[in-house]
Amino acid sequence: MTASPKTAVAAELRGVGLRVTAARVALLETVREGDHLGVEAIATGVRGRVGHVSLQAVYEGLHALTAARLVRRIEPPGGAARFEGRVGDNHHHVLCRSCGALADVDCAVGEAPCLTASDDHGFAIDEAEVLYRGLCPDCAAQAP
Repeated sequence: MTASPKTAVAAELRGVGLRVTAARVALLETVREGDHLGVEAIATGVRGRVGHVSLQAVYEGLHALTAARLVRRIEPPGGAARFEGRVGDNHHHVLCRSCGALADVDCAVGEAPCLTASDDHGFAIDEAEVLYRGLCPDCAAQAP
C-alpha cells in the first residue's frame, strides 16, 4: 500500500527537520501544485485547504521551506518574489517583459553546463540562476 500524498509531505518535512503542521503541509502542496506563485496566491491556496492562516505565517513557512530546499524562491527583477516546488535540478526561467509570465527552462543538453563558470573566483559553485527575458506568445502577438 502506498502512502497518501499528505503522509509523504509530512515525511518530507520531518526528513529535513521541520515540524509537521497542517499549514506547512498545505503550503508545500499549494506551491507544488501552482505555477510560480506569489505570496498572496499561496496564502489563498493554503486558506482554501486549512482555513484561516495569517500572511505572516505564510511568509514564515515559505522561509522555512526555502531554507530546507523543499521550495525555490525566484526573484524576478522589478517584481515580487515567486515560489515553486521544482527544486534540485538547477533549471532556469524565462520572464515576459510585458505581462510578467514566468516559465521554466531546462538546462541545455540536459545537464548543468552553466555550473562551469569562466572564472569561479575560488568558489565551489553548486547552483546558477539564468533568467531569459522577452515577450510571451500572447504579448508578442499584441505587439505592434
